[in-house]
Amino acid sequence: MAITEDAPPGADTGPAEPVRARRLSSPLVLVLTLLLAVLAQSPIRGLLGTPAMQSWMTVFVAVTVQALPFLVLGVLLSAAIAVFVPASFFARALPRRPALAVPVAGVAGAVLPGCECASVPVAGALVRRGVTPAAALAFLLSAPAINPVVLTATAVAFPGHPEMVLARFAASLLVACVMGWLWQRLGRTDWLRPPAHGAHEGAGRGEAFWDAVRHDVMHAGGFLVLGATAAATLKAAVPADWLRAAAGTPVVSVLALAVLAVLLSICSEADAFVAASLTQFSPTAKLVFLVVGPMIDLKLFAMQAGTFGRGFALRFAPATFALAVTGAVLTGTVLL
Repeated sequence: MAITEDAPPGADTGPAEPVRARRLSSPLVLVLTLLLAVLAQSPIRGLLGTPAMQSWMTVFVAVTVQALPFLVLGVLLSAAIAVFVPASFFARALPRRPALAVPVAGVAGAVLPGCECASVPVAGALVRRGVTPAAALAFLLSAPAINPVVLTATAVAFPGHPEMVLARFAASLLVACVMGWLWQRLGRTDWLRPPAHGAHEGAGRGEAFWDAVRHDVMHAGGFLVLGATAAATLKAAVPADWLRAAAGTPVVSVLALAVLAVLLSICSEADAFVAASLTQFSPTAKLVFLVVGPMIDLKLFAMQAGTFGRGFALRFAPATFALAVTGAVLTGTVLL
């Protein structure tokens, strides 16, 4: 019978060694990427110098810079709600009946001086703290359009036309409440994925607060960049003369500005100045632009999908768009 000796410690075992050679470390990837960028700097510089690319970069930076401060504000408020505000507070602050809680939450959106980037994480925190989703969604839609900062910006952009400020407030609040009531009646719990946070067991309130801030900044910030990228790409690709052609027909002008509001993804603090510059369009079409934009645009859709789930966003966004256009047209017909 043949006797085989065990291999001595440290001996070459054959196939195990090449595994280490196939591993690629992160520093090596970074060095290779930087080296590739240096070698290709001339083509990259030429690409960045084209008018289309400059337009893309301008829109991307503008959307991101405008939205980021309010995203940070929303994240801070979200973390504060999650850590410092007891769940019983919301049970006392909102009516027990969801039908009454929706308009109360919609009006409460006026106290948040931010845009849609701030309202998404705050609405997520409200859902986590036990607020009925219908009320939280009403707050999400109303806050970007009826807060004092946005209404003041609208008044400055449309001097001598207070009816535009009133119409924006009325139409936005109406759409937010109706969407809340529709969700209460037709929405299903399996459509909404509540945003989850760790319970922060054993952590103090300060540590739990900053943990929540870091989580939401990384989570919502990534979707903000994704939405800004899509908005910049579409803005750079849309010919300017399309707007002039669309303004001639009332129905087309309304739909054109509604779609434009979704594609541009302008922060609600700045959209009134853009709307005022579209002098070829009717006041009602401009109102549609002001109502649709803060409720559903590319970056907001991406953030809603990241916070509440893609299934929710795919159902909620089209319904919000249709109702926002309808509500703005009806309000504009009466007040403008």
